[in-house]
Amino acid sequence: MEICSLPRKDFDKLLLEAVDEGLSSLGESPKQAIYFYLKERFNVKKQRIPHEIEAFVDGIEKIFGLGASFLENLILKRLYEKVELSFRWQVPKDLTFVECVALANRSFVWKKRSEKTVEELVQCEELMLEG
Repeated sequence: MEICSLPRKDFDKLLLEAVDEGLSSLGESPKQAIYFYLKERFNVKKQRIPHEIEAFVDGIEKIFGLGASFLENLILKRLYEKVELSFRWQVPKDLTFVECVALANRSFVWKKRSEKTVEELVQCEELMLEG
């Protein structure tokens, strides 16, 4: 298994949870309608959102127009909480939603790799002490 494959899958799950929670703020029926519309109109299935984030954003922006930024902020806020990053309510104007998701992903993967490295070092140290 690749070192970053597990953190990537974990991040994808957290991203999907954040999207789901953000869309849930609109209510269950609207959330389901948005997923349906994204799938039918933009060919973005719910489970593929992490891999097709640009198409997801395009769909959300076409559905909500200027109101999409509010929804994007809700999703980013939930995502950043899940990956334990600080989040400023207003996304800087020079960063897009996709760039903010990519930053969260890099931070999450780095954190998971660091945790794995520390765990491996502790295991090696234990083996050295036993031997």
